[in-house]
Amino acid sequence: MTTVRLPAVDGTWRHHRLGEPRDWPTHPEPFASRVAFAAAHVVADPLGENVPDAPAVVDWESTMRFRRHLFSFGMGVAEAMDTAQRNMGLDWPAAQELIRRSAAEAAAAGARIASGAGTDHCPDVTSLADVVAAYEEQVAFVESTGSQVIVMASRQLTAVAASADDYRTVYEKVLTQTSQPVILHWLGEMFDPQLRGYWGSTDVDAATASFVELVTANAARIDGVKVSLLSASHERGLRAALPAGVRLYTGDDFNYPELIRGDGTHHSDALLGAFAAIAPAAAAALAALDDGDVDRYDAEMAPTLPLSRHLFEAPTWFYKTGIAFLSWISGHQPGFTMVGGLQSGRSVVHLARVFELADVAGLLPDPDLAAHRLGLCLAAAGLTP
Repeated sequence: MTTVRLPAVDGTWRHHRLGEPRDWPTHPEPFASRVAFAAAHVVADPLGENVPDAPAVVDWESTMRFRRHLFSFGMGVAEAMDTAQRNMGLDWPAAQELIRRSAAEAAAAGARIASGAGTDHCPDVTSLADVVAAYEEQVAFVESTGSQVIVMASRQLTAVAASADDYRTVYEKVLTQTSQPVILHWLGEMFDPQLRGYWGSTDVDAATASFVELVTANAARIDGVKVSLLSASHERGLRAALPAGVRLYTGDDFNYPELIRGDGTHHSDALLGAFAAIAPAAAAALAALDDGDVDRYDAEMAPTLPLSRHLFEAPTWFYKTGIAFLSWISGHQPGFTMVGGLQSGRSVVHLARVFELADVAGLLPDPDLAAHRLGLCLAAAGLTP
C-alpha cells in the first residue's frame, strides 16, 4: 500500500502507511435496538459566493447524495442542525430548501428524518412573545414537509430570557403547537458560546433540574431529548431522571460508544454529528448490538472514537470543517468548499490527522483518492508532501 507523509505543527513530517480499504456492508433498514440519527453537513456550490456573511449557495445534488449514503447505512438524518452550519453560514431560506429536499429523499428511502426548528430567521427579537412566534413559524414549516421536529436551542431566547421560568413559558407554548412528539435539543456552550446559561442558569445541575421539570410536565409531547454537553456522567444522570417513554439521544461525540451501549438499565439512542463521519462503522456496531454481540459492538466502535474526539476538539464549533473534509477525501463530494467560507476553520495539520485517523478506522473507501486529495490540500497551503 501507499505511504504518505503527514505534517506536524512543529514543521516535522511523519510517514503513514495506508491501510486496506474495508468493504462495509450496507444496512438500509433501521436498527432494532437503538434509534440512530446522523446530523449531516451541507456541500457548498463551488461557484457560489459562499463567503462569510453571504447567503448560502448549496450544491444540492452532492448534499442529497450524501444523505442517500447515510440512509444506506440505516441512519436517519438530523437535518438543518448545527452540523449543517445553522448559525454558522446556513441561513433560513437555504435551511427551508434543505429540509424540503431531505424530507422528500427520506420519504423515498423509507428513512427517518428530523429537522431543526429554531428562531434564527428573527435575530432582532425583543420579547418572549417574539421568540415564541419565531419558533412557531419554523415548527409549522418543518411539519409541513413531513419531517419530525427538533426544537433547537435559541440564541434569541438566551438573549431575552431572565429566568428558568421564561424558558419553560416559551417551550410550553411552542409544544402546544406541535402535532407530533418532538425532540428537544440542549446544545452546550462548547458548540455555541452564545448559548451559555441555557435553561436559566450557568450551573449545570440547576439547569438540568429545570430541564427535567419541563420534560416531565410535557412528556406526552416529547419523543426525546438530544443533549450535547460532552459529559458522560451528566448524561447518565439525566437519562435516569427522564420520564418513561422519553428517549435520550446522545450528542456526546467524545463518549458515544459507552453511552449507546448502556449500563444494563439505561442506554442512549444517537443523534450525532460524528455519525455523519463514521456511518459505515456505526452501522456495523449497531447491527452487532441488534444481534446481542456486545464485544463486536465495542470492537467496531473503538477505532472511531479517536477520530471523533479529534474532529470535535476545541474550538468544538469548527468540527463541521473536519466532517466536510472527510466527505471530500472519501469521494462523497467534488470539492472542499463550505458555506460561509468555513473550510478555513481548521488547520492543514488538523486535517492531515483527520485523514490519518479515518484511515486507521477503515473509513476511507479509496485510500489512494484520499491521499491525492490530501496532497492537493497540503499543496494549496504551501506544503510539499
